[in-house]
Amino acid sequence: MCFAADASPPELPQERVRAVADDLVPAQRLELISADGALVSAALAEAPQPGGPGVVILPDVRGLYPFYEQLAERFAQAGHDAIVVDYFARTAGLAPRGDDFDFQPHLSATTLEQVQADIAAAIAALRRRIGVRPAVAIGFCFGGTHAFLAATNRGLDLDAVVGFYGKLSPGRLPRPAERARSIGVPLLGLFGGDDPSIPAEDITQFDLALRQAGVRHQLIIYPNAPHSFFDISFDEHEQACSDAWHRVLDFLEQLPVSPN
Repeated sequence: MCFAADASPPELPQERVRAVADDLVPAQRLELISADGALVSAALAEAPQPGGPGVVILPDVRGLYPFYEQLAERFAQAGHDAIVVDYFARTAGLAPRGDDFDFQPHLSATTLEQVQADIAAAIAALRRRIGVRPAVAIGFCFGGTHAFLAATNRGLDLDAVVGFYGKLSPGRLPRPAERARSIGVPLLGLFGGDDPSIPAEDITQFDLALRQAGVRHQLIIYPNAPHSFFDISFDEHEQACSDAWHRVLDFLEQLPVSPN
């Protein structure tokens, strides 16, 4: 499990805030029809002052969880409409889940094809809000791996991907390095230097594969930062969290934006 039950995402750097809290509407729960026909849960946070790329948030192994609804609201505060998708509605139902949710059997039943079908539905819902502006998948842990793999599926209509500590040797999923030649969008990866689940050699191999494939990318390693360092409770990693926020928002702002 990535974050503690009461964890919260770090606050935006003050200079990146576009909307004060009073202008924000809390993330709203909704239901989507996935590309494979399944009904899935999601949460949408609409930016009071939109204009930048829209964001599809891919959560960790718990799926749709308060941490990620709060994160969507942070992106909205920075001017980015954001939608969080849930992976487990097919087996766990659509209702909100408590802290005692046993994700493991649902995780084991979730396939790459299902996740990408859910991403497609989330992008479609987001584009109804953002129009022709870019759509970016941003994933964490399990979702980070899926963000990297989503970059290989050009049918998803993504413009870029960001992966926070997505595993690069993910067991039953393909290794992102092995699919680097299929990646057709810019990629940003953020990793903790003290994360035993993602060895440094995996990051080196991924970087080499991306270079050989000619993919525009940047892989950042924060020394001494653990897995799931992007958590407001980790005071000792505040600098890494702030830098990660700046890098992600800069990455989004560098994408070409067409008028609606």
